[in-house]
Amino acid sequence: MSGAAAPFPLVLSAPSGAGKTTLANALRRRNRDVAFSVSATTRPPRPREVDGESYHFVSRDEFLAMRDAGELIEWAEVHGNLYGTPRENVRRAQARGEHLLLDIDVQGARQIRTSLPEAVLVFVLPPSAAALVKRLGSRGTEAPEVLRRRLRNAAEEVRAAPEFDHVVVNEVLNTAVAELEDVLRGRAGPRGASGGLEARIDAIRAGIERELGRDGCG
Repeated sequence: MSGAAAPFPLVLSAPSGAGKTTLANALRRRNRDVAFSVSATTRPPRPREVDGESYHFVSRDEFLAMRDAGELIEWAEVHGNLYGTPRENVRRAQARGEHLLLDIDVQGARQIRTSLPEAVLVFVLPPSAAALVKRLGSRGTEAPEVLRRRLRNAAEEVRAAPEFDHVVVNEVLNTAVAELEDVLRGRAGPRGASGGLEARIDAIRAGIERELGRDGCG
């Protein structure tokens, strides 16, 4: 893996509710040599979204042309819209001497493992199933069936954690950011400080199943 000598793409993946976006924002604020990757999408802009900052908004034909030309390092179709990471993002970050930070789901991370082998992949785990449920519930914007679907997805996504180069448990934000900084600077060992990973994954999945069972939807 790349160390501190040269910048590399840093991929963050996590189940919904693990606090990945908060963690990514904190890492970016504390490290000037970390740049966010802006994805391309075919969906229409939402109010206050800015082209080139929120997303690169492109037509479906433009997106497919980028894909066919090998200009996307990962892509997926979600609810009829296409999303992907332009390879140009990587080239620009390298030219500026920056680590490119990619907020990508598990499937996208697997694609990047193949298309961008120099990337370092980090999986963000919640400290427990209870913390995950609390974080998801605190949003207060999702219908119960949506919350249950997110929990089911989370139970499957945490299975992928052992595939990643490092695992960070997002219990205390500053501690988790410091662990990511260790990854950036080449100070972290394999899978960071996540001892007992398999036991933690089993505990999280069991806790999610108990929560789903209490709701009568397991």
